[in-house]
Amino acid sequence: MSKQFDLLVVGGGPGGYVAAIRAAQLGFNVACCESNAYADPKGEPRLGGTCLNVGCIPSKALLHTSHLFEEAGHSFAEQGIGVGTPVIEVGKMLARKNGIVKQLTSGIKGLFKKNKVTLLNGHGSFVGRKQVAGGEVWQMQVGDDVVEAKEVIVATGSKARHLSGVPVDNEIVCDNVGALDIAAVPKKLAVIGAGVIGLEMGSVWRRLGAEVTILEALPDFLALADVDVAREAAKLFAKQGLKIILGIEIGDVKVSQKGVSIDYTDKDGSEHRLDADRLIVSIGRIPNTDGLAAEKVGLQLNERGQVEVDSHCRTNLPGVWAIGDVVAGPMLAHKAMEEGVMVAELMAGQAGHCNFETIPWVIYTSPEIAWVGKTEQQLKAAGTAYKAGKIPFAANGRALGMGDPSGFVKILACAETDRILGVHVIGANASELISEGVVAMEFAAASEDLARICHAHPTLSEVVHEAALACDKRPLHF
Repeated sequence: MSKQFDLLVVGGGPGGYVAAIRAAQLGFNVACCESNAYADPKGEPRLGGTCLNVGCIPSKALLHTSHLFEEAGHSFAEQGIGVGTPVIEVGKMLARKNGIVKQLTSGIKGLFKKNKVTLLNGHGSFVGRKQVAGGEVWQMQVGDDVVEAKEVIVATGSKARHLSGVPVDNEIVCDNVGALDIAAVPKKLAVIGAGVIGLEMGSVWRRLGAEVTILEALPDFLALADVDVAREAAKLFAKQGLKIILGIEIGDVKVSQKGVSIDYTDKDGSEHRLDADRLIVSIGRIPNTDGLAAEKVGLQLNERGQVEVDSHCRTNLPGVWAIGDVVAGPMLAHKAMEEGVMVAELMAGQAGHCNFETIPWVIYTSPEIAWVGKTEQQLKAAGTAYKAGKIPFAANGRALGMGDPSGFVKILACAETDRILGVHVIGANASELISEGVVAMEFAAASEDLARICHAHPTLSEVVHEAALACDKRPLHF
């Protein structure tokens, strides 16, 4: 006999597990199916998807360890702390990372039990639509079972895009999975792709002693970020020793047991060869829709393989929704979570909502980079009249005390209404500071509103305050 639920969530990543929990809180009988792609030692599926298992969480653990290592080797002495020459034990670093992953993924299972969400082991795919006494339900194949549900949320996430003809073994050639498990610090590390993953993983292994070269096909560095932020980041990364080459075209990539050689052509047409011990390929991600049997039920996909949805994540099929990396928009865990909550609340007849204009972006390099809203180049392209306030962390007592005064805060506001249009931060704790910009924009705040709010002293947030004042050309400390 088929298992029957009000809702089946296909995928237990950030979007899926949050959608399942919120729907259960709203009174639905919910199941969430997850394959064993990230199975634990017992062969049971680990929840959390890419983010918790091989993405956001483990990478931040490695970034923190490598940051401390670099601090000990380069920054402690100037503060009067003598520790000798630090030594990294990569095995212990990886074990700590794995422990954090286990703790958090197990925690989601605990949340499922608390909220009475049924976890099903197996990949979900569409079988068809069935008429029952109470109406119609969707039939889904999950492992060896057929599951029936009135509503389905597709939350199958994404996977790394690989270079054509270059197999990823996660030993010599790595994607995001292998980049988190390199057993020893390579002498030379090549990275293809100067996006978030490439910069973060390149930063980890550079801090630990690798000579890192990042090859990027695009002519502009961090094209999604504000031009001032991208320019500052490029300058600081170069100073750290992170070599970034833009506008290249990859040629032959040859892999051996000892390493890899990459032929490429630079922006001027000159040919080069880069030899390295390891290669990380980080050229984007593609949606996981190939196993859904979408064609069987007519679920509409676009040319990129993403599920087509409206602004509320409804697909073209009744009772079928899709969220997260599997739909258009930034592939960010927190965006998927917000969509999951929105869909659950819409199913319950509530006014579920997700403001895609105020989703923050963060890159966890050092310094961190974060932004929300429009960039200066976007405002110029749209012909929007704006004013800007920009204040460096070098003018901030807390940043100087921390020994990390690099970067700045930049606020863009409408020239006519003063409404904040974008907030851009490059500097220490940018990932935390950006939330003030998100809240301000959600409440349609003006730069004057932030300028009139008392910020604690001494804090890094005072730079946000000063940038708001600078929009009106009246900063007090710069």
